[in-house]
Order: sequence, then structure tokens, then C-alpha cells
Amino acid sequence: MKIAIGNDHIVTAVKMRIADFLKANGHEVVDVGTHDNTRTHYPIYGLKVADLVREHQVDLGVVICGTGVGISTAANKNQGIRAALVADPIVARYAREHLDANVISFGGAVIGEHVSEEIVESFIDAHYLEQPEDNAIVAKIDALEPNNPEQYDNPHFFDHEMALWEEGHYHD
Repeated sequence: MKIAIGNDHIVTAVKMRIADFLKANGHEVVDVGTHDNTRTHYPIYGLKVADLVREHQVDLGVVICGTGVGISTAANKNQGIRAALVADPIVARYAREHLDANVISFGGAVIGEHVSEEIVESFIDAHYLEQPEDNAIVAKIDALEPNNPEQYDNPHFFDHEMALWEEGHYHD
């Protein structure tokens, strides 16, 4: 399976461990970054993973930040993405089997090493079950998507924010 993975600067070591775990289990990994601990703007990496998943260049996505909340929210703001923020393997499996989640997220600073591996493994090993009641829920979720042509497949979408970042306007 081909899996995209992205992270913020807080959890680069966690991302590398998960990427190595995936590769050791026979998966191809597309690492969109970040690749070091230099402060970053995590929505960029949520978008990069989302773009690859939406365009079917990868099968699934994994996004990681300190708590998982910010980067999963960023990924979810993209058309065609159903990102699930989870804290255990049972919920990861449920997200895939019943909500057809195509991106998984967890907090690399709050989830232990072996649990994070189990989360990713449970998500990847699961398959959408396509039950009528689940299909109806997924259709309702998909109907909520905004059509934002400015964001869709636009590598310059964050240029303004990045300029502000570099000028020191962000202090979060």
C-alpha cells in the first residue's frame, strides 16, 4: 500500500518512526515533511497529504502533530478527505470500516510509541465495509464539503501565510 505521511516540527521523530514502521511492513511511504525540528506551519503538511489522497496518488494518509487536533482539522478542510483523529487502535479501525476515513491522525506528543504503531496498523489493515447505514452517513459527510477552487490543487495557497510567518507575525 502507498501511504502519505506529514507532520509538524514537534513530532518529526515520531513521524520518522512511523514511516520506518510502515516501510518495514512492506508499505511505500511518501513523506511530505517536515523533515526536521525547525518551527513550521502544520496546515501545509495536512494539505500536502490531503492533496495526494484526494488525487489517488496514494491509498491512505497519516498526519501527526503534537495533539493531532490541528493537523487533522487542516486535512479535513480539503475536498474528498475524511480525516479521523484517534487515540487508540479500536477507533482507528472503526473510522476506516464505518466512516470510510482515508486519513488518520493522532497526537505524536500524547500517544505512546507502540500505541501509535497499533493505530496506524489497525487503520491500514481495515477496509470500508459499505453497509447501507454507513453509506448514508458518509454521503451526508461528503455533502458538507465546500467547493473551494482557490485551495484545490494550489501549491501557492499558503504563500501569504508563509510570508507572514517568515516576517515573525505568528507567535503560536
